[in-house]
Amino acid sequence: MPLEFGVFDHVDRNARPLTAFYEDRLKLVEAYDRAGIYGYHCAEHHFTPLGMAPSPSVYLSSIAQRTKNLRFGPLVYTLALYHPLRLAEEICMLDQMSRGRFLVGVGKGVSPIEIGFYGVDTAKTEKLFAECFAVMMQALTQKTVSFEGEHFSFSNVPMEMTPYQKPHPPLWYGVVNPDSAGRAAKAGMNFISNAPVAAIRAKIERYIATERPSGCTAPKFGMNRYMVIAETDAQALEIGRRAYRVWYQSFMHLWWKYNQKPPNVNYPPEIDAQIAGGTAVAGTPETVLRTLSSQLAESGANYLVSRFAFGDLTLAESLRSLDLFRQHVMPALRAGQRVAAE
Repeated sequence: MPLEFGVFDHVDRNARPLTAFYEDRLKLVEAYDRAGIYGYHCAEHHFTPLGMAPSPSVYLSSIAQRTKNLRFGPLVYTLALYHPLRLAEEICMLDQMSRGRFLVGVGKGVSPIEIGFYGVDTAKTEKLFAECFAVMMQALTQKTVSFEGEHFSFSNVPMEMTPYQKPHPPLWYGVVNPDSAGRAAKAGMNFISNAPVAAIRAKIERYIATERPSGCTAPKFGMNRYMVIAETDAQALEIGRRAYRVWYQSFMHLWWKYNQKPPNVNYPPEIDAQIAGGTAVAGTPETVLRTLSSQLAESGANYLVSRFAFGDLTLAESLRSLDLFRQHVMPALRAGQRVAAE
């Protein structure tokens, strides 16, 4: 597949009042649309400064109205917290209102603390995910829903709502290891991974080796990177260090509060370690281009997903990174891909 570009956003809080915070984010999303970004993916988190979009559907409905071409969706809806019929109706509304630009990301959720606040037993999230997903897919593709499970039971529920995209909007998954890449393949999902190059390569290889549903379109293999671009390497690194420290405080907020360690992920407290591991890039357009060209070639990823907004990055700083990326990095990466293909 040709190389495409996306954006991931925790929608993590900064010092701005929430009204101004949301308006800044929406202005930035409008800029993503103008820049030719393919997809915008936002996280779902609860009761933490890590995520100011605890109801992704509400947040994304604004994005549907403020953009024209940008595709968008959650990465992910935490299915253990949803009634599957209600969620399917919301997905249909968003897909119709955006005329087929919605991307459906689903997952079990990574924070037992957040899920526990809703009274959900984290030991049940695996079954809740499986049942919710099965019902949701029925509701998106059939005129009636019938299902019998441990947590949900329905008999001939009529579905008046339908998605704009047929048979349903594209499915997305956050992949943390090769096994989850296999699960994504079996469900015909695209995926995004925030991991070093070798790990992403292993996930892609597992996905390709796994049997997929018939009629499954060629997937997008997403590589997610923190991204700060400036006129000098030193300036970009200074900005990135400052902003990442604020993001890290938000990420660890609940874990520190309840004296726990996050499962499955272990982010370093400084962006320097992210840069050293290849999961963050900070520098001039030339530095960023050199790093990303190598990573894309080695990983096999065909979807480069950037984090242009995190921590206390100002709107101006995020817009500057995006503009330099649009002018100098995007066209060069696409040209490099064409040459490699020839």
